[in-house]
Amino acid sequence: MTVVAIHQPQYLPWLGYFDKLDRCDVFCLLDTVQYKKNEFQNRNRIKTADGWQWLTVPVTYRFPQRIKEVGVNQTVDWQRKQLQALKTNYSKAPFLDTYYASFEGFYRQSYESLVQVNVACIQLLMELLGLERKLVLASSLQVDTEDPTLRLVKICQTLGGVAYLSGRDGAKYMDFDMFSGHKINVLFQDFRHPHYPQCYGPFEPKLSVIDLLFNCGPKSLNIIREAG
Repeated sequence: MTVVAIHQPQYLPWLGYFDKLDRCDVFCLLDTVQYKKNEFQNRNRIKTADGWQWLTVPVTYRFPQRIKEVGVNQTVDWQRKQLQALKTNYSKAPFLDTYYASFEGFYRQSYESLVQVNVACIQLLMELLGLERKLVLASSLQVDTEDPTLRLVKICQTLGGVAYLSGRDGAKYMDFDMFSGHKINVLFQDFRHPHYPQCYGPFEPKLSVIDLLFNCGPKSLNIIREAG
């Protein structure tokens, strides 16, 4: 049974994103929908001695551009600053040295679009976690519909999926009859956030998965799986 999951490409995603990746066979990055400001498509959080802080990719965006059309603002020195933020805030984390060179490589690349950034960071984080799944961009598929449920159904059909893995809140907006009418089962993710060792003070949930990697290293994927 081929399970398909579909989600907007996010920047340095949190643990639940990779739980969803781990539970599917094919993961479709939904870059054909409208970009949303102030969400997680161009930013995510890390932990510091003063609490959490955002790491943000500066973008060039005009409403109502789709995610695939959003560019990276090349005039801002965001890559050097973010790499330094990782080095500074995770200097006491046990696995910083294990992964730091990989992030140096990621931040040294040149990116023209937000999708390029997000695909590169997701692929890197999958590699560091030891997670292998097929990634597909929605923009590479011949799916052209504005109906949100029909879009999901057509993507599943195009990718040979007989089951769709939805997030916990998917029931709020999906038409289940449309899925059943196309003989596609709907599964729901039920991710429970784990506690794990962190630097600095009380535990902070829903940070970028890099926080887990720097603190827990090779055990990170097992921690995600045991929580799920």
